[in-house]
Amino acid sequence: MLVAGCLASPSDSPHERFSASGLEEVTTTLQAAVDRGDLGGVVTLIFRDGEVAQVDAVGVQDPVARTPMTRDSIFRIASMTKPITAVATLILVDEGKIALDDPVDRWLPELAHPKVLSDPAAPLDSATPSPRPIRVIDLLTHRSGIVTPRDPEGPLRDALTRADSANAAGYDRWIGWIGELPLAHVPGSTYAYGNSFDVLGILVERVSGMKYPDFLRERIFEPLGMNDTAFRVPPEKRARFARLQSLGRVPASWIPSEETVPGFPAGAGGLYSTVDDYLAFARMLFNRGELGGVRILAPETVDAMTTDHLTAEQRKGEPFAGHRDFWNGQGFGLGVAVKRSPTVHASELGMASVGSFGWPGVFGTWWQADRAKDLILVFMVPGGDATATRWAFQKAVYDAIER
Repeated sequence: MLVAGCLASPSDSPHERFSASGLEEVTTTLQAAVDRGDLGGVVTLIFRDGEVAQVDAVGVQDPVARTPMTRDSIFRIASMTKPITAVATLILVDEGKIALDDPVDRWLPELAHPKVLSDPAAPLDSATPSPRPIRVIDLLTHRSGIVTPRDPEGPLRDALTRADSANAAGYDRWIGWIGELPLAHVPGSTYAYGNSFDVLGILVERVSGMKYPDFLRERIFEPLGMNDTAFRVPPEKRARFARLQSLGRVPASWIPSEETVPGFPAGAGGLYSTVDDYLAFARMLFNRGELGGVRILAPETVDAMTTDHLTAEQRKGEPFAGHRDFWNGQGFGLGVAVKRSPTVHASELGMASVGSFGWPGVFGTWWQADRAKDLILVFMVPGGDATATRWAFQKAVYDAIER
């Protein structure tokens, strides 16, 4: 297995629908990013026509020990956890245990009778009763009004920051704190990226009667053979862990040690995984809920998950500070971005075909599924300035397509 360069496909020959020189350019592009110091290391995977076309492992997974990246390096995938949490929730929908339009009050009484601010920066005591409850679909589409402590500055952000910094106290105490705070928006009205998927993890635990990590392991990871995906990295696998080389805008308090069992297994961003494990998950969605004879979701449920659920009005907001072009060319389904425009380089899906879906993580990890091209891409990095490299990787792959 090479440290820098192409890891051969299973057939040890170039994929017949890619040009050999194009696939070489993919490797060159990644190596150049590492050589410039944009990234300490990167592992990428290209899957097309039912097989792995190429895997690249470039650079190092530990800048101090100089441990080389390998195909089975383990990464903190951050918000790439969210699509997995969406699938866990939708399993319960398929089983009839919850419905998308159900208010969450029955299972999450802490969130019953919410109050809402007229402005996210307003004083907390100015909140008034919400005209409607939070529904399951509101959580899946970031329209719950429960936001992440980002802009705008104000007492709500300060209170959410305190709650998030103390979430090691466990699910019940955290959601109790969240339930005492007003919502930033009326549920269902506005896409506002936030803590909705942490709430979904708690919802899955309470509805299923299983600890959330156990539910993911038994219902998703084990059936799909995702043996390296979990909320911690066990001792026997820590030599493969790609240690974070840059936190970017992420507070250090958000990063639990990979060595400890988390008291708060965050459904929004707590998982670790590998390129091959995430490929299995992406293939299941690509195949409309099934992989290798194992069905995880009903086909129509995957169709709903990968369809844009937002109105034009709900897409007017700026879900990330300084990211005004977020909605250019894309919408949002149930836990994934969905490409809407054939001509716009979409914020999270780049040059992918209309109908493609995927989602990134804050440390630079990313994936996409493009049915029109019969193509899945997985991109894993341990932090660094990854955005430009991600798009250069995607462009090099699409340029290499011959038919």
